[in-house]
Amino acid sequence: MSQTEYDSYPPLFRPRRSPTLPSPDSDDFFNQQVPDFDPVPVIDSECINQKKLDEACREWGMFRLINHGIPLTLLNKLHDHAKKLFSLAYESKQASFTPPISYFWGTPGLTPSGVVIQRDVRAQNFNWLEGFHVLLTPLSQLQYEDPMLDSFRCLLEEYGRQQTRLATTIFEALAKNLQLDSERTRAYLSTATGHLRVHRYPCCFEAEQLRAWGIDVHTDSSVLSILHEDEVGGLQVCSNNQWFDVKPQFDSLIVNLGDMMQAMSDDNYIGAKHRVKVNKHKERISVGYFVLPYEDTVIESSKYKPFTYADFRAEVQRDLKTVGYKIGLQKFKLSETF
Repeated sequence: MSQTEYDSYPPLFRPRRSPTLPSPDSDDFFNQQVPDFDPVPVIDSECINQKKLDEACREWGMFRLINHGIPLTLLNKLHDHAKKLFSLAYESKQASFTPPISYFWGTPGLTPSGVVIQRDVRAQNFNWLEGFHVLLTPLSQLQYEDPMLDSFRCLLEEYGRQQTRLATTIFEALAKNLQLDSERTRAYLSTATGHLRVHRYPCCFEAEQLRAWGIDVHTDSSVLSILHEDEVGGLQVCSNNQWFDVKPQFDSLIVNLGDMMQAMSDDNYIGAKHRVKVNKHKERISVGYFVLPYEDTVIESSKYKPFTYADFRAEVQRDLKTVGYKIGLQKFKLSETF
């Protein structure tokens, strides 16, 4: 990568000196390799094993979805377009995108429209990522004069339709295991809220010195999140207080449960605690789909005070602005005080 190519990076992510690539036989090179072992439970979308799904949600809050039905041609085109757009100059990305597709960097903390939430200045530790926040519902009303941007929009629309299909199927299986009544099942998943985050994790040549993470430890605020990633790797999940590397597999998806699913299940299912490592010498591209409950639906649980997603989101935004990180479900615990 030449120095001019770093012009696509946000200014704070650009190397202060020309990086030296490791030799193939160096320890540092092998430390960047993807894991051979994959610990994440596997669920077949064509024939969901309810018992295996239940175990995965109780022990991991995450599972790998195979036979998902999304064409590999669509996945390849989406990643190719994302790479080309991320390679544009930083200033161009800032100027070219407005909602329902917006550009951001340095933080996953955004409002529903994609505006960055300004955090407490005492907690300004940047996440080593940039991305496009995509609202799916109004996407069809948008047209770009630039053929590349409009082609990207069309790919996002089709990918969003595929994700809506999968999220509905998965949630119905989860609701069956949890014996949720039909009324709550309908109210607890609003596919109209579905949105995408397309992430690039730039190379970070001084990762140890900067103590940089692509995304630091967190749980998602969603009901479900569905991730597709390239083959670089970096995703880690915590299970039983131990961190595991998730092996990247381009033909599969990673599904993780969010805070809303944990509350709906009375803590029987866990919101997956996860994070993303940066890579010194390889960029990583991922596409995440996030789906929420209806805004005014009251989440009923024996573990938490009744709340709506709007209540939860307001608390999260307040936390980010005041303490610099998400407290999340603990704010609503019946036994907790703050």
